[in-house]
Amino acid sequence: MPAPDLAHGGDSVDHEFSFSKADFDRVRELIYKHAGISLHDGKHAMVYSRLSRRLRETGHKSFASYLQWLESSSGPSGAVEWQEFVNCLTTNLTSFFREEHHFHALKEDLRPFAGKPVRIWCCAASTGEEPYSILMTCSEALGPGASVQLVASDIDTHVLATAKRGVYNADSRGLDATRLKNFFMRGTGANAGKIRVKPELQRWVEFRALNLMDQQWQLGDPFHMVFCRNVMIYFDATTQRKVLERIHRVMRPGGLLFVGHSENFTESRDLFKLRGKTIYERV
Repeated sequence: MPAPDLAHGGDSVDHEFSFSKADFDRVRELIYKHAGISLHDGKHAMVYSRLSRRLRETGHKSFASYLQWLESSSGPSGAVEWQEFVNCLTTNLTSFFREEHHFHALKEDLRPFAGKPVRIWCCAASTGEEPYSILMTCSEALGPGASVQLVASDIDTHVLATAKRGVYNADSRGLDATRLKNFFMRGTGANAGKIRVKPELQRWVEFRALNLMDQQWQLGDPFHMVFCRNVMIYFDATTQRKVLERIHRVMRPGGLLFVGHSENFTESRDLFKLRGKTIYERV
C-alpha cells in the first residue's frame, strides 16, 4: 500500500486510522520533548506504521484521540504508555562488531588497563550486540579475570529485555567460529539454532533504562570509555551539544568517546578532540 500524501495536511483515507499532518506534527513535538529525537517530514509512513500498533492495543480509533489520551495520562499507567510511545519511535539497527575498526582500536586502548579496573558505558545498547562485542574485546585484550564494569543503557525497554537475555541466532552477523566457541553456549533440542552469552561475560555488564534527555544521570564513577554510536544522528545540533556536555561530565580526563561513522563533533573541540577515525578524546 503506498504511503499517504500528507504534505497538504489532509487525512489519509487509505489507512485504518485517521492520521493528519497535524497529528504527525504533534507526534514530532512529543518525541522531541521526551527523547530528543528529531523526526523530519519524510517519516510520516514510519510513524503511522509503528504507532498504529499502540492505537489497536489501547482501543483508540484515531491518532488525535490517542495523542490526547497520551498527553493527559499520568501516574504509573501513564508512565508505562509514555515508555511504549518512545519504544515505538526509536530505531534499533545493530549487529555484533558493527564498525569493526572501533573494536581493533578498543583492543589496543585497553592494554594499559592490564591488571587495573576499567569502566565503560555503552549508551545505546539496543538488543545487546554492541555491549557484548565490547565485552568480548575486553576479554580478548585483558583476559577473563579482568576487572571490567560495563554500563549498557538504552531508552527502549523492549530491546533492553532482549539484551539482558543474551540469546541470539547462531548465524548472527559479525561472529566468527572462535568467538562463538569462547563466548557463547549453543542451544540444543527446541533451542537448536540459538546461542546464549556465557555467564562469565554477562557478569561484567549492568543493563539499565536511561533517557539521554534526563536532567540527572546516576551512573556511578567516571568512565574511561564511552560508546555513543549512531545516537546523535537522531538529535538536532542543540540537543547534540547538551548530550555531549553531559557525557563529558561523566568521563575521566583523557577518556575515549567512540561515535558513529557519520557523526562529527569538531564543533565541540572544547569538550573532545579527534583522536582517530570517529574516536574522540575528552579534554
